[in-house]
Amino acid sequence: MAPALQQPTPSETITIDASSDVTITGKIYTRVRLATKSDLSHIYQLFYQIHEYHNYTHLYKATESSLANLLFKENPLPLFYGPSVLLLEVSPTPFNEPTNEGFKPVLTTFDLKFPVVEGQVEEFRSKYDDKSDAYIAGYAFFYANYSCFYDKPGFYFESLYFRESYRKLGMGSLLFGTVASIAANNGFVSVEGIVAVWNKKSYDFYINMGVEIFDEFRYGKLHGENLQKYADNKEKNDEGSC
Repeated sequence: MAPALQQPTPSETITIDASSDVTITGKIYTRVRLATKSDLSHIYQLFYQIHEYHNYTHLYKATESSLANLLFKENPLPLFYGPSVLLLEVSPTPFNEPTNEGFKPVLTTFDLKFPVVEGQVEEFRSKYDDKSDAYIAGYAFFYANYSCFYDKPGFYFESLYFRESYRKLGMGSLLFGTVASIAANNGFVSVEGIVAVWNKKSYDFYINMGVEIFDEFRYGKLHGENLQKYADNKEKNDEGSC
């Protein structure tokens, strides 16, 4: 990872073949920013892809409309207290310096050990600004949670996902580290979530990022028919009280 942002020589960093794939070599420039409503189609596709990765597409019920209602309400909660998505974008050329927004985008450069091919140029071209060679590589999804054990809220880290072309580049550390930095700098006491013990690479990643795994706790979930029973019982109780 190189700290300096230097203008690359286009012929050395990007090639476009007949199929419109973009191949980046040498350096790749990244921007981590807060998602906006213009990113809805990309978020929808990325959420679908993580379901596909876990073989859960049969459970994917979201639509772009439902995601808009979840992520971009007309009267939103304070920044980072509601459901929040950070997007990591990549480009063969440098990003402009970030402006002062609610969250100042993070710019970084990676030295590539092998070529990276963007094979879905039009599907994942960023719509954030007028930079036409920026592509959505991955996301982090998190929101504030609360516990009686702490006097302040923390973050529940729901998921982190990268499209296949952008894995094994070290970008996961950048994205998770950005979420942790937001928490630490804004008074949140923790970043916590589910770690899949079967996925050793993922498990080792979070351990290396400083996440403590608590073996004495098990994840519990009340859902589906078992949850619906409570709604049915309430209806029966309401009927019996008449």
